[in-house]
Amino acid sequence: MEQDRTSYISIKSINRNRIFNTIRNSGNESRSSLSYHLKMSLPTITQNLNDLMKAGLICESGSFLSTGGRRARAYSIVPRARISVGLDLTHDHVSVVLVDLNRTIIYSRRYPCPFSLEDGYLKKLGEIVRNALTETSIQDSKVLGVSIVVPGLVTEDHTRIFYGKILNFTGTTNATLGKYIPFPCRLYNDADAAGYGEVRICKSFENAFYICLSNNIGGAVLINHQIYKGNTPKSGEVGHISLIPDGRDCYCGQKGCFETYCNAKILSGPFEGDLARFFEELRAGSSFCRQLWEEYLRYLAIAVNNVYMLLDCPVILGGYVGCYMGDYLDELKKLAGARNPFGGNADYLYACEVKDEPLAFGGALNDIEEFCEDISAH
Repeated sequence: MEQDRTSYISIKSINRNRIFNTIRNSGNESRSSLSYHLKMSLPTITQNLNDLMKAGLICESGSFLSTGGRRARAYSIVPRARISVGLDLTHDHVSVVLVDLNRTIIYSRRYPCPFSLEDGYLKKLGEIVRNALTETSIQDSKVLGVSIVVPGLVTEDHTRIFYGKILNFTGTTNATLGKYIPFPCRLYNDADAAGYGEVRICKSFENAFYICLSNNIGGAVLINHQIYKGNTPKSGEVGHISLIPDGRDCYCGQKGCFETYCNAKILSGPFEGDLARFFEELRAGSSFCRQLWEEYLRYLAIAVNNVYMLLDCPVILGGYVGCYMGDYLDELKKLAGARNPFGGNADYLYACEVKDEPLAFGGALNDIEEFCEDISAH
């Protein structure tokens, strides 16, 4: 008897999840369309819709045009029924985003804020989160959690940074960074977060490799829309493939890493860290910027060709530089295609779609997707 009851509850939860996510993915649905597409009876659909409305997760959002008879009611999700917070911590600034159930950024802001493990910095993180919620009038009860995205490798339980040379914070935990944040906090590697966000938004990329071209370079192996972490887990660390033997010194202690030839600071450095200004000057015809850019693309072409030779999958260029790559993708494809021994014009290359704080967004999206995959568990 108890087993039958458990099975009934499980089926009910599955039905509710399917109904909610069908509405979420389509934008709006009627009872009859849900019944037809999900092969559920109208009474089952009606009961679940009522339960979802009581929970504040969906609402009536008008009606569909009638082909005769009464107009069918339209149901949509309530996007701000839950939100997630994403924080992107870098050497010089902190970015914060709020993401709703529609995978939409409803708040985005960047603060100049040099990284530190001092109490003042940790308090600032708490203030940044609180300010975001206050400015958007989001109640604490709606917050699923805070994803703290870092330039370092994190444990699989998202609680500790086990390699953090960039900010010299190896061993730092989510409890430390979230000391003044009154919500559950989890840590995410920056490239993993950005790559996850990209493939969740662009459903056409089932398998891909994401290169995060930010102030540091990282990568993410994406298989079936999920991050492949490797055994240790250190997969995707494309920034430390050897691009030029015995080349430039890297912070990791090696020489000639891809990181040292194509990080965003190569381009933004001459403009006091202003990457947008570099691309403005490049578009305006600056010979200095054109020379710098051509050298950058030559190194980038070597790296992306190496990745493609190994994985034979789409390669997505993201991070700070990736946000500008759309206008220059054909130029890069020509260089990368020339290195492909099997021919072709490097049509495997794509510029990222997510351009507004992709690292913080991808981190925040983890909590959103986890909630939506099993709404009955929350």
